[in-house]
Amino acid sequence: MRWGIRLKAIAINNFRNGLAINTMKINPQNILQHELIGLRAEVEDSTNRAIKGLFGTVVDETRNMLVIEHASGKDKKIPKAGTTFVFELPEVKVRLRGDMLVSRPEDRIKK
Repeated sequence: MRWGIRLKAIAINNFRNGLAINTMKINPQNILQHELIGLRAEVEDSTNRAIKGLFGTVVDETRNMLVIEHASGKDKKIPKAGTTFVFELPEVKVRLRGDMLVSRPEDRIKK
């Protein structure tokens, strides 16, 4: 079977079974496998006391850092390791240790 035909068959079966991957809503159970860019985040605790309480929108993510744009419009690079974040989801706030987020975003989403 050719790959294109096989992938199309998988997509059709997933659609029939209600497994539309692109429409998966973010929730506390799947936040580690979800894109963080665009979420509102607060630094609840950190080994660096200067960034504690920083609040804003996640605008970029690397293996070891989240870039948060705060109210002044400036971007702050926040290390994931040693930091506790609170992310605002549509209906709830979720607290995560940054150590759980340390990996390349594309690899973390695959897990």
